[in-house]
Amino acid sequence: MNAYKALIALDVKLALRQKSVLFFNYLFPLVFFFVFAQAFHAERGAAMTIVIAMVMIIGILGNGLFGAGMRAVQEREANILRRYKVTPISPAPLLIASTVTGWLIFMPYVFVMFGLAHFIYGMPWPKSMGSIVIFVSVGIAGFRAIGLILAAVANSMQESQILIQLVYLPMLFLSGATFPSAMFPPWLLVVTQFLPATYLVTGVQAMLMRDEGIIANIQPVAALLLTMVVGLFIAYKLFRWEKEEKIRNSAKLWLAAVLAPFLCLGFWQMHTRSNVEKTKILQRQLSRSETFLIRGARIFVGDGAVIENGAVLVRGGKIAEVYQSNGPDPKSVNAEVVEAAGKTILPGLIDAHIHLGAPAGFYPDMKSYDPDKMMLRNLAAYLYSGVTTVRSVGDGLDGILKTRSKVNSGEVLGAELFTCGPLFTAKGGHGTEYFKQLPAGIRESAEKQFTRIPGSVEDARQQVDDLKKAGVDCIKAVLESGAGGRVYNRLDPGIFAAVAQQAHADQLPLAVHTGELRDVEDAVRAQASSIEHGSFREAIPDALFDQMARQGTFYDPTLSVGEAFKDFVAGKTDLLKRSLVQQVGPPELLRGTEEALASKDADEIRASLARYPIDMQIATANLKRAYEHKVALVTGSDAGNFLIVHGPTVQRELELWVQAGIPAPVALQAATSNAARLLGAEAHIGTISAGHDADLLIIDGNPLEDITATERISSVVFKGERIDRAELFEQH
Repeated sequence: MNAYKALIALDVKLALRQKSVLFFNYLFPLVFFFVFAQAFHAERGAAMTIVIAMVMIIGILGNGLFGAGMRAVQEREANILRRYKVTPISPAPLLIASTVTGWLIFMPYVFVMFGLAHFIYGMPWPKSMGSIVIFVSVGIAGFRAIGLILAAVANSMQESQILIQLVYLPMLFLSGATFPSAMFPPWLLVVTQFLPATYLVTGVQAMLMRDEGIIANIQPVAALLLTMVVGLFIAYKLFRWEKEEKIRNSAKLWLAAVLAPFLCLGFWQMHTRSNVEKTKILQRQLSRSETFLIRGARIFVGDGAVIENGAVLVRGGKIAEVYQSNGPDPKSVNAEVVEAAGKTILPGLIDAHIHLGAPAGFYPDMKSYDPDKMMLRNLAAYLYSGVTTVRSVGDGLDGILKTRSKVNSGEVLGAELFTCGPLFTAKGGHGTEYFKQLPAGIRESAEKQFTRIPGSVEDARQQVDDLKKAGVDCIKAVLESGAGGRVYNRLDPGIFAAVAQQAHADQLPLAVHTGELRDVEDAVRAQASSIEHGSFREAIPDALFDQMARQGTFYDPTLSVGEAFKDFVAGKTDLLKRSLVQQVGPPELLRGTEEALASKDADEIRASLARYPIDMQIATANLKRAYEHKVALVTGSDAGNFLIVHGPTVQRELELWVQAGIPAPVALQAATSNAARLLGAEAHIGTISAGHDADLLIIDGNPLEDITATERISSVVFKGERIDRAELFEQH
């Protein structure tokens, strides 16, 4: 043990005498630290966490490859190792001493870097500092082992420099240590998963930004430890005391053995893509960490209040402060300025009733339509349009939950998604008609994903409970039985009551699809959270609206679907020609729908649908009476139905409301704070308030005077990220 201590002490002294060691361990990464801090505006948001991760990995690379590898060759070339040969010592103490020396030299720099980040740039001390120290220590050991292998297989200083650069440069430029991985194309991101340094970058970033521990990064930790063990063993076997001893070129293949754990990990990542997804999520968190001040704008708070000339400070993805004036000096809060004079800031709009996987029209080849892929694109279309939150009230369970996970985690950029999953209906009830033409096997599978058809009260309760465990945000039940030749079986009252009771017990909002007055009455009696559609064919009595107001039942009239239905029957496609629809709608969908409605085959469909009673005057009168009786109103479009293209849905719904006589401020409140309350998310979305998510829609003009101004979008902010709307669809 004394020999090991003596060797380590001597090794440290010798290392500190070498300028290259000091340069690559301290000066080189320190230069990058300040350069990156300046480039990434580290004083704003969480950019410093990325800077630290990048610079730390640059330091580890230098420490391992140059500090261990090149130095070992230098000592052999200078005949220093020959002196050890005459003593009773094996290569093992020298190799272990080299590894420990690297750790002792580098770790002080780690703490210096955190100190600079804290005292100069205001970064909080990491909560998972212990995990970071362990992770960095394992990284140093792994890369020292790689460096020692390079030294073992190099026959000269010149050869070692070539080998080290061949390993060093790809890791330096492709791991995310110098260029953010978000800049890489998808295929290159996959390639980087074969590089050990990639896992160091993502691991350190995750520990800094998400407070992850060692267990969450166990795969790279295990690979680095295995690299260390294998590397030290092979370096021991190939160790040479004198420069005259040469090694065969074939021995260089041992380097592949050291990197084998990461070759295996790379192939595993090609299959799972978990680290690629993690990289995207971390980059998203960084984009949402900026600090900026939007000033000079009119602010519609969301709860009815309006600030005519105010400012909003966004920091770390949240609204930090709302000002009744232009706000503070931006330098005093380390914020970038966004000038918004003449504009209006709204909370992100919310569509409380969509069918995310439904196509909204016809594609030339419907067989190629992929709902899972299109759901992600549709959420991007909503975000493009300033609709930052949507609620799916009838989609396939597995697909919608997978989509919600991808988007809400930040892996894919799109509107925040809430979902009811499948809808509860009767056998032969509304919702089942879409599967009648499918083959028996496929029909059964589709119905299982999209519907729940309980056969008894017990079944109903169990199915609601199962959906709760699956992670849905709400329950959707259908009471409508149709009319005018489109008649469906109605959900049994006892079963519906059981669905409602279990939903309440599981604290899940209950959305009820209604078609006529008795449906609304039954839904209100069951204390539904929201009435979806109300009725397009029967007037709802004042007394029932009074009861809804007392109970706090929300009313979602979905005027858009009524308008679209009437247009479809008339063969009109004006809704597809709206500017925002043209911007977000898939060209093949818009073209295919236009062509389908112009075809003779559509005549028969329109004739059949024409018998279904849709009266927009009744629907708008119901909405107006609901407003007059102080019922809580929310906006839903029923997007996914024909001609209601996913994206700028709330804007058209708002226009229909204002045309019906609803004041613009009331309509906007329905699309923001009211909808957030329905979703149970009022604590973080729906209003422009300190502490809420920074979901903001900035528009040109004043929607309180002209509701169509909501379509004149200047910019969209989502979770604090200023959205590059032009690039939203490039991720799909």
